[in-house]
Amino acid sequence: MVALRIALVAACVAMPTPASAHGGSVDAYGCHQNRGAGGYHCHKGPLAGQTFISKNEMLKAQVRRKTGPTKRP
Repeated sequence: MVALRIALVAACVAMPTPASAHGGSVDAYGCHQNRGAGGYHCHKGPLAGQTFISKNEMLKAQVRRKTGPTKRP
């Protein structure tokens, strides 16, 4: 019984899993335009994993990240 469990775990670990990678290189910010789904998303850098409406919105987020939140009266 233990040997069966070990074999099952080993098979699951060794089994390749599909990845949802896509073509397209990233720019100097580690991001790129997603032509299929729309938007602009980042794979590398401080904004990795985030999606934006446009590159301009990403650049605004970069500025906010560096300067901190703005105070409103």
